[in-house]
Amino acid sequence: MTVSLPELTGDYVLDPAHSRIGFVARHAMVTKVRGAFGQFEGTAHLDGADPTRSTGQVVIKTESIDSGVEQRDQHLRTNDFLDAPNFPDITFRSTSVEAKSDTDYRVTGDLTIKDTTRPVAIDFEYTGNAVDPYGNLRVGLEGSVTISRKEFGVTWNAALEGGGVLVGDKVVLEFDISAIKQK
Repeated sequence: MTVSLPELTGDYVLDPAHSRIGFVARHAMVTKVRGAFGQFEGTAHLDGADPTRSTGQVVIKTESIDSGVEQRDQHLRTNDFLDAPNFPDITFRSTSVEAKSDTDYRVTGDLTIKDTTRPVAIDFEYTGNAVDPYGNLRVGLEGSVTISRKEFGVTWNAALEGGGVLVGDKVVLEFDISAIKQK
């Protein structure tokens, strides 16, 4: 059973077991490395009658980065990239929500990586809602945003022999969210 947008109004908690926060970055100018963060938490307030009054925030544990290669993950946790020991969290806090259509929304907010905060606008698609077997109302959202890692102080790189660099500047952050309405 699905419910109407006004009935969605309420407070939600991200379900990390059924959500994914991932990334895609160019490697050696020829391919892409994909990965995800295994530990994160988030909350949202959805206003189905007036989506512009909705809010959300996410805290991602930088040490939980997983690109599928442990040696690379260890390097990504160092000061060359995310500096997980000194900056254990990546955070996003919304500042505004704009309805683009009945299913498409732009969530603008402050993204903080390595103690650098910059505004970003994430385009989300509302993928629906359902009541799970435990009686929980769930909503689904999918979104992404491309950021410049250099703008967040993540500048390490290595030159390639034939020109270019080892790690591209642009990183796509991907959000596949399942959130549970709190009772």
